[in-house]
Amino acid sequence: MKPLMLDIKFIRENPDVVKKAVEVKRLKTDVDQILSVDKELASLKREGESLSAQKNAISTKIPKASKEERPTLVAQSKEFGAKAAEIAAKMKPLEEQLQMLLYFTPTIPSPEAPIGKDDTENKVVRTVGQIPTFDFKPLDHVELCEKNGWADFKQIPIICGNRTYGLRNELVKLELALLQFALDKLTKQGFTILTVPSLVSEQALYGTGHFPGDRESVYELPKDNQFLSGTAEIVINSLHAGQILQESDLPLKYSALSPCFRREAGSAGKDVRGLIRVHQFNKVEQFIICKNDLQESIKWHLQLLGNTEDLLKDLEIPYQVMDCCTGDMGMGKYRMFDVNSWCPSENKYRETHSCSTLLDWQARRTNTRYRDSKTGKVEFVHTLNNTEIATPRILVPLLETHQQSDGSVKLPKVIVPYMGGQEYIGKR
Repeated sequence: MKPLMLDIKFIRENPDVVKKAVEVKRLKTDVDQILSVDKELASLKREGESLSAQKNAISTKIPKASKEERPTLVAQSKEFGAKAAEIAAKMKPLEEQLQMLLYFTPTIPSPEAPIGKDDTENKVVRTVGQIPTFDFKPLDHVELCEKNGWADFKQIPIICGNRTYGLRNELVKLELALLQFALDKLTKQGFTILTVPSLVSEQALYGTGHFPGDRESVYELPKDNQFLSGTAEIVINSLHAGQILQESDLPLKYSALSPCFRREAGSAGKDVRGLIRVHQFNKVEQFIICKNDLQESIKWHLQLLGNTEDLLKDLEIPYQVMDCCTGDMGMGKYRMFDVNSWCPSENKYRETHSCSTLLDWQARRTNTRYRDSKTGKVEFVHTLNNTEIATPRILVPLLETHQQSDGSVKLPKVIVPYMGGQEYIGKR
């Protein structure tokens, strides 16, 4: 049994497997209701096909019928046609109901993923880097910004609302340097570099799985029937919607820079100081489209994760890789790893990256497929994504980890060329 093709046929044949996935992912999906609606639809479909067949059989007789027989046959044909139309009308709302139920049906998680209820039960895979020690009282990132005039946390929120900010002077240059550095690293690996809009359609949000279940976290522009995107993944995932690619086209490796927007509904009072959890930020996203093969997905998952680890090593930021448990990984994920960077002021690792394999869960939503070169069969692609870098959040561990006793910050060696040779930022 291959639990990779979570369509209605798979659900019919493996209801207990799907129910178990719903349970361990702590979802509310009603598998029995899905099967009930599907059964009712199948019955109506058979009835409708029977009526249509009878109508067609009668219709073929009409041209050859006698003048006396023809009115009766025409009446019978219309009767069967009307009944078939009634069946079709009954099927439409049921088809819509089934589609909505299937939107909430999860990917079967990897058997290697830890079972757990939420992020408190994620497992540490590895810890990398030396946690810094200071012979002075270190400042947190807000204090460093205020000391050096690097950010506006007072006037900007008055103008723009809570959890907004403005960067200034050297920190503006550092943010741009970090984004450019991340793009350069991925360019060398053969990624296609993109910029994408932050305005997206409702259909694109259904395509990634953000909708219908996560509308509260998304800014809506109802007059324009558009939404503000929280990640470039939403656009990239639909770039080949409805297409049939050739296997030779795969894998497609995209990296996109975009402004991102998140309402962060439900997080009031949580992690809202400074640059940690803001409504608008910039992000370089990695996205892979590959063939429908589990080992291929695992290979690219490790590659995306490795890209992030390489970047954090370059930035000399200690980090932990976390294997996300089933209750934390989300509906569409097969496997998910978070990468948490060390924040000295909080004396803990905080999430800065998230790496996910979704198998064909998103591809089924966007109808993105490819033709197998050996069999000629059309298959759904697999999709994967991971953050390469997100600013300003990455500035928090970077500034705090590399701060000096005078309040300045020593830049990682790899960033110095991007800052015009400047080795330190801040007052010295």
